[in-house]
Amino acid sequence: MARLRRMLDNWFSAPEKKYSAAGPLTGKSGGFWLGFGGPSWSARSHEALMREGFRKNVIAHRSVKLIAECAASVPLLLWRGDERLLRHPLLDLLARPNPFQGGNELLEAAYAHLQISGNSFLEAVERADGQPGELYGLRPDRMKIIPGPKGWPARYDFTVSGRTVAFPVDDVSGASPVLHLKTFHPADDYYGLSPLEAAACSIDIHNAAAGWNKALLDNAARPSGALVFEPKDGAPGSLSETQFERLKDEMEAHYQGAQNAGRPFLLEGGLKWQQIAFSPADMEFIQSKHVAAREIALAFGVPPMLLGIPGDNTFANYQEANRALWRLTLLPLIDKTAAALNNWLAPKFGADLRLDVDRDAIPALSIEREALWNRIGSAPFLTPNEKRRTVGLEPVEGGDDLTWAPAVAPPGPFKSSGALHRKMAEEPKVKIWRTADDGKVRDSHRKANG
Repeated sequence: MARLRRMLDNWFSAPEKKYSAAGPLTGKSGGFWLGFGGPSWSARSHEALMREGFRKNVIAHRSVKLIAECAASVPLLLWRGDERLLRHPLLDLLARPNPFQGGNELLEAAYAHLQISGNSFLEAVERADGQPGELYGLRPDRMKIIPGPKGWPARYDFTVSGRTVAFPVDDVSGASPVLHLKTFHPADDYYGLSPLEAAACSIDIHNAAAGWNKALLDNAARPSGALVFEPKDGAPGSLSETQFERLKDEMEAHYQGAQNAGRPFLLEGGLKWQQIAFSPADMEFIQSKHVAAREIALAFGVPPMLLGIPGDNTFANYQEANRALWRLTLLPLIDKTAAALNNWLAPKFGADLRLDVDRDAIPALSIEREALWNRIGSAPFLTPNEKRRTVGLEPVEGGDDLTWAPAVAPPGPFKSSGALHRKMAEEPKVKIWRTADDGKVRDSHRKANG
């Protein structure tokens, strides 16, 4: 029976459908009477992460905002082969994705969701001609991934107020109107791991420290102390078990915890309050809060110096910390997003289109770009076109000859050093141009020394 079933599967299955051999192990399968493909729920609460991390914790909030705003501010360039396109419907779509948002606003929300929940979803709405006409961001807490029998998503279910919209996924090409961006999760096949979840313990410590400070301020910041029983003449030398338990219960219920910090204590006869000179400083309270803040920043990949956290001398100065943020955190995130858009969105406008990051538009990397321009410009073994490709510029006609000289200086965001300015001022000026008819290069002035 099993052999006959395998033969029938081989006869009637489409040969072009390919899938991983391990995929069915992670997919949802079952008998016809049990239903097919139940939802794969996320193992964490998006609402809890958003409330405790993004809304209550200032370090996590600023980290998410810093990453999202900076990453969304970097423009994307469109290329067709080696030619850069300045005008194209894809660029127009990214600049104005929908009537309610600009391109930066949409990408900022996508990057922020990615940092808060580890997942971000974009929906492409197609026009009548089949090309995407609008892009929308979808909240991750409203999206469910329905796995298929091959281990890949079969559809995306978006639910709001009890109403669900299903976005199908082609089981051959994987094409879908929904793009799912996610971070790496070692224990989940469908959802990403939020940096907030990795920093959850540090966020709890930081939030508890802030709550404790607030409670101390509300109650005049009185330090803790001890209750001393001083019996009167003829009275027992200690509290009875009933008295001790009642006093203990009252202390636990009304005088312990951050919400009761510093509350005045109502004493009975024979009890004396002995103040103890313990303070938050004695318990390294402030230092532990700074350690928790640095761990939160570490989970997001943001240098603590950029968040105003003291006690971190890893970076020599603010400029170096800013450059490290772009190199180690922001550029990998933007490159990952551009690659996802190239795989999901660009092919719908043409097979040879490619989106890339405009690194020249990043002020924090201008020093590195200047050094790159200087190194490439002084390399005599590279042709002009090889130099231009190295710095991300399109080739020019005649630039494959080592002896070719450009009529104008190559564009760039860098500034020449003072030594280079002095050297150029001392050398004779030579003005050159290329004739329109024969392409020869001529000198228009003699050298000053003859």
